[in-house]
Amino acid sequence: MPCERKPMRYGHSEGHTDVCFDQQGKCILTCGSDGDVRIWESLDDDDPKSINVGEKAYSLTLKNGKLVTAVSNNTVQIHTFPDGDPDGILTRFTSNANHVTFNQSGTRVAAGSSDFLVKVVEVADSSQQKTLRGHEAPVLSVNFDPKEEFLASSSCDGSVVVWNIEEQAQVTSWNILQKSSDVTNAKSLCRLAWQPPSGKLLAVPVETSVHLYERNTWSHVSSLSDDFITQAINVVVWSPCGRFLAAGTIGGYLTVWDVETKLCLERQKHEKGYTVCGMAWHPSGGQIVYTDTEGCLGLLDGLSTASAPSAAAAAAPTNKNLKTKETKDYDDLFDEDGDQFLDEEASESRSPVKKSAVADDDDDDDDLMPATGRPRHRSSFLDDDDNSQDAGSVNLDKFGGGDDASSAIVPLVPVAAAAALRPVYDGPMPTPPQRPFQPGSTPAHLTHRFMMWNSVGIVRGYNDEQDNAIDVEFHDTAVHHAMHLTNSLGHTMADMSQEAVLLACESTDELASKLQCLHFSSWDTSKEWMVDLPKGEDARALCLGQGWVAVATSALLVRLFSVGGVQREVFSLPGPVVCMSGHGQQLLIAYHRGTGFDGDQALGVQLLQLGRRSRQVIHGEPLPISRKSYLVWLGFSAEGTPCSIDSEGVVRLLNRSLGNTWTPVCNTRDHCKGKSDHYWVVGIHENPQQLRCIPCKGSRFPPTLPRPAVAILPFSLPLCQTTTEKGQMEEQYWRSVLFQNHYGFLALNGYETNEHSQSQAQKEQQELLMKMFALSCKLEREFRCVELAELMTQSVVTLAIRYASRSRRMALAQRLSELALEKANQEQAQQEEEEPDYASHNAGYRHSGDEWRGERHSHSRTPQQNRHEEEEEDEEEEEAPEEQMEAEEAAESQKPRLNPFKKGPASPEKASPKPVSTASKEGRVNPFKVSCPGKPSASPAGRAANVLDTMTMSNRKPSASGTTGSKQSKSPVLKPLVPRPKSKTQATLLQMSSRAGGKKAEEKGKEPSAERLKQAEDATPPASAGDNQENCRPKTGFQLWLEENRKSILADDPHLEETAIIKEAMGRFRTLSADERLSWTERAKGEVGEVKKRKREEEENVREEGEERAEQQEVSAKKKKPLDTSAKLSAFAFNKD
Repeated sequence: MPCERKPMRYGHSEGHTDVCFDQQGKCILTCGSDGDVRIWESLDDDDPKSINVGEKAYSLTLKNGKLVTAVSNNTVQIHTFPDGDPDGILTRFTSNANHVTFNQSGTRVAAGSSDFLVKVVEVADSSQQKTLRGHEAPVLSVNFDPKEEFLASSSCDGSVVVWNIEEQAQVTSWNILQKSSDVTNAKSLCRLAWQPPSGKLLAVPVETSVHLYERNTWSHVSSLSDDFITQAINVVVWSPCGRFLAAGTIGGYLTVWDVETKLCLERQKHEKGYTVCGMAWHPSGGQIVYTDTEGCLGLLDGLSTASAPSAAAAAAPTNKNLKTKETKDYDDLFDEDGDQFLDEEASESRSPVKKSAVADDDDDDDDLMPATGRPRHRSSFLDDDDNSQDAGSVNLDKFGGGDDASSAIVPLVPVAAAAALRPVYDGPMPTPPQRPFQPGSTPAHLTHRFMMWNSVGIVRGYNDEQDNAIDVEFHDTAVHHAMHLTNSLGHTMADMSQEAVLLACESTDELASKLQCLHFSSWDTSKEWMVDLPKGEDARALCLGQGWVAVATSALLVRLFSVGGVQREVFSLPGPVVCMSGHGQQLLIAYHRGTGFDGDQALGVQLLQLGRRSRQVIHGEPLPISRKSYLVWLGFSAEGTPCSIDSEGVVRLLNRSLGNTWTPVCNTRDHCKGKSDHYWVVGIHENPQQLRCIPCKGSRFPPTLPRPAVAILPFSLPLCQTTTEKGQMEEQYWRSVLFQNHYGFLALNGYETNEHSQSQAQKEQQELLMKMFALSCKLEREFRCVELAELMTQSVVTLAIRYASRSRRMALAQRLSELALEKANQEQAQQEEEEPDYASHNAGYRHSGDEWRGERHSHSRTPQQNRHEEEEEDEEEEEAPEEQMEAEEAAESQKPRLNPFKKGPASPEKASPKPVSTASKEGRVNPFKVSCPGKPSASPAGRAANVLDTMTMSNRKPSASGTTGSKQSKSPVLKPLVPRPKSKTQATLLQMSSRAGGKKAEEKGKEPSAERLKQAEDATPPASAGDNQENCRPKTGFQLWLEENRKSILADDPHLEETAIIKEAMGRFRTLSADERLSWTERAKGEVGEVKKRKREEEENVREEGEERAEQQEVSAKKKKPLDTSAKLSAFAFNKD
């Protein structure tokens, strides 16, 4: 007969409660957060006796007229029963005692405390105490073995420990519980219990099931579960006979199992669904009393512990059609029709059914009957636990048939035979999908929690008896002052940025789900807007970006809004959202792309670039996380790189340079001191490399008060053998490369970058490569040296050649010289590809009709091309000082000494080589031309379509050309862009001679200078006279005037196009007086007396030098003999003059 659930009644104020019977079962005793112990003669007692034991009472136990309570002043007290007189303090702790219990004889009391200790105290003499140490977190519960040999305890550190009382030592332990920092944060109270009277089994509530462990062997023999139980089990109690086990859950379910058959005999639901936190079985076994977290008391009456059929009764029925009253009571647990043997309780229990049952459809339906009235038919399947599969009788549908099926009695069948008849699925089990969450927030069930903690500020939520409010705090008070908001709508989600604070709440029966935005950066007076989501659609995740708002809903939709409240795009997600994050114009979404198995989550990720040119960067690829883990944080670094963190503490960074793959860059678990410690991440920075997080001892998240301190963890790539010198340098190099990727992304999207930091990172990378090169040389790993040299820049490869030569590794030096030649040819090919664009600039300025077409052509270049050129230029420009000087010396050896003041075909000199970076007359600086001090040389920023426009070249003149070059030696160095020599011999000779004799060449004067010029001229194809005329063509006065006045024109109207700028400039130029226009024309033509005189003097000097070089070239050509490469290398390596 189903038991009767009595109506709940008020017992204590809201909060944790506990309950027990007296030894005779005449009274019910309860305690609560009001500090009172109440003695009830029955559930209907309207005037219970009350005993005040302290401010709060957490647990109580009663035996032999001694009432023991654990109270909030860190003590365990004794009172007499039933009088309630104080009888002293049994023991003290340094923190609250959470649970107390008597042993079977009533001579000892065990107590577990939040100071990690378990104490066993003699009641007669409290000085006789045994302290059990070993837990690493607060103790949740304790329970004596009926034989008083062992004691079991559970703790917030996730462990269940069995202690030998006399030896005060651990016998065994299982890490099976979810960890937490305190009892108030624990997912379950884990009130474990030994089976009376022998203590053969120990029942431990683990998540939604009860694990049974066998005494002495301590093996897990079976589990009890029920599919109606979806939340963690809080407390378990045994019946006095030891055959039945009752459990109370957080969701309010009360379940009773027959331990022998693993059959769910009774299932009741709390009338309001409150958490059951205390249970006790009546000594007679007919009642179960329970309490909840709201301070109420309830009772299940009519339990018949003797009515369940035993195995012997089922195995040997005397009469097939005989129904005794006990059998009838047992049949009342089932409501099946016809030949349906098993009810829903049995099928949902995930256990093998080992007893026969006689179905009966005459009894009234209980509360669990479906509203449709259709008969329920589900087949039970065997438990996966092999230890629980003992022999028993099994009901099989195939044995029942026809009209007699309802009264069929199935004989005993071995479990093995049942398994053969009914196949059992033994494959991977699906993983429950994780719920959606906000990155940077703590769980929503906490009364005081962080709703958001990011780089902008902190949003705290308070939901207690005193207040239901939200506090918003900004790290930088210049952004906005702190705010205190009343949370009347019950917001549970939040995000904040430099522009706004975003809040959202779920729907209720009366109100729709709402999205509320506090746009504090708005320039008008209306700084708040709110949107109601459609009916039946709840907000699941939200985020803020630069000028936009995104919210993901339960309808698998993502809705975009402007920060001012304008609705924008709406698109669907392939699966339920897990979390979202925004940064600038980037939107990152994680969602369930399928069902995971064996504890793994199947997550997908999308990365969208919003703005004018919206596009999808990552198209729903799987999001990698660790095995059997879940996602705990998803967001962006301060520089805008997507990052993710899983429950195992692994931090992953998106590697854009490797096809948008995810690279693990840190494992926070490596920095934790204890197993239950974690780090709660609040921010990630790439420059400097910092992981900002909060250490949490014994928990996954921090408390709101006191304000937690932020710690900084370093990054480390999981490379092999990082304890060796080679592994450490490899890790440093690739980490530097990975964390430098954001510079390219920021530059591509128009953000300013720190050039100094970028150059420092590149310098560190090249230094690390050179160190690894030297280490490989010492280890005689020459092939590895060449592999490292492939990662170097051309100038560093030259240093590697020098190191290899001085280390007497000629074969390696030859390989490296070939590699340097390949790198030079690659650079030359890239520069030649850029030549048409530069030539088109000059062609555009040559004829007035096409003068501005070249400028438009330069602006039509894609951002990727411009970025590529900038990166190449940065690589050449930002090198170590020593490498820079050597590169300049190499350039000096290859650069022909031409007359920079030479103009047109009037010169008898040889035509100058065609430069790659030709300078237009409209702000393009010719690197082969020396500008006069009186002439403006800076090109306007608006015209700098080419990255070479802002560069100037170091001008090193021969001794005969004066001292003008020294004035420009401090300007940024632009390497000569002349074509490289085609033959390997010439290239090697050039490189080696430029390093060995750089300074000597200047000391020796004209002769080395002539020799270097000869080599450069041999390696440089001459340009046509027409090209020389074009490069030397003077600027017009209008062009020179426009260069200096372009900024003022753009300042008046910055939105002008190029054509409009020209028209405006021509109009302003015409308004000048004739004398002013003439002066601009004379400045452009360079018709100044001093300049002309200096030009004539320098032309004569250059003509004399040319004649001397011609004579020296003839002499050297006669004496020149072919040299092999090894001879040149050895001459370079050992030349000490």
